[in-house]
Amino acid sequence: MILPNGTTVAVADGHTLLLFKNMAHEPGIELATLPAPRLPEEHGGSGTRHRNSIANPDKARLLEDDFASTACAALNRTAVAGDISKLLIIADARTLGEMRRHFHRSLRERLLGEIVKDMTGRSKTEIETAIRTA
Repeated sequence: MILPNGTTVAVADGHTLLLFKNMAHEPGIELATLPAPRLPEEHGGSGTRHRNSIANPDKARLLEDDFASTACAALNRTAVAGDISKLLIIADARTLGEMRRHFHRSLRERLLGEIVKDMTGRSKTEIETAIRTA
């Protein structure tokens, strides 16, 4: 994938949100780490709650859904404020699916693509390689 200069890259899973900015000119990729956004402790994810405890997702899964929706809310705020011009999201399938439910129109307009891969525990070099090969 060719990543334009200035593109924000969000790397997320159910517990972590990492932000980077591509500082290289096309076709190069050189990610600079951005400060992590402040995320509130709780946010209502779309994880469905049923009256029957057998049908309820476990607490860990609900917390991951809440984190994904909170992370998306932070990205939405920065997109609406105009602080993101282009965005690439890298996340595991479950987190990305939860985030998609909460995308604001402004965020969708800035979204260049999505990579379905769990990369939060990886080095910056490995993330850059994953983008190049996508």
